[in-house]
Amino acid sequence: MAPVLHLVRHAQGFHNLSTANHSIHDPLVTPYGKQQCQYLSKTFPYASTVELVVASPLKRTIYTALLSFPDIISKRQTAVLALPEVQETSDLPCDTGSERDELQKEFSGHPIDLSLVKDGWNSKKNQWAPNTAAIEERCRVARRWLRDRPEKDIVVVTHGGLLHYLTEDWAGLDRKQGTGWANTEFRSYTFDLASGDDAAIVETEESRTRRRGIEKLPTEAEQRNIKRVAATDASQNQATNAVKVSSKV
Repeated sequence: MAPVLHLVRHAQGFHNLSTANHSIHDPLVTPYGKQQCQYLSKTFPYASTVELVVASPLKRTIYTALLSFPDIISKRQTAVLALPEVQETSDLPCDTGSERDELQKEFSGHPIDLSLVKDGWNSKKNQWAPNTAAIEERCRVARRWLRDRPEKDIVVVTHGGLLHYLTEDWAGLDRKQGTGWANTEFRSYTFDLASGDDAAIVETEESRTRRRGIEKLPTEAEQRNIKRVAATDASQNQATNAVKVSSKV
């Protein structure tokens, strides 16, 4: 039986405060972001059934996982499992992760499993490249890996841009923000077992109702158009921000 996934966008990071902060490498969560985690910890309704917490290996996602789900981690006597495939999509400094040695120092004494974080995971090259084909492929890899896990309920803490590729759902995308997900927003999904190696996921009725009631869903053609626009915006924004960052070096 494939697990239910509870996908979570990370808490507010310092890079979320301004575009200038996109030059910060692997930024931490803000004080307000920590408050968001505390609120999520108190209100998340599936804590009793979740058996595994997975996070992108960037610092803000790991901290979001640790601060938002401490009871799950303690109850299950488990560690947050860092999964490189769900890192953020761009190669800006704010979306580029730290070396494994740095992560080990940062999270020394915390229940973090970095066994899947290998050299080059943060290179933004080859399978980690910030282009549509590479992002889609690593999302497929991530979905297959999650589908084949033995746990029944899994939390995955990741990023606003990546979540649209992971879910293949582009509804609600805010072109200015680059995502339709709020910080610490969570949505729940089940696997479409007929989708084969694509391991597609479908948002549950309960999750859709919780966040948007009876709002009409976009058609497949509308989804493709939103995705195309988002990819164009991302390329343009990365180029613009790269110029801004390089001009400050």
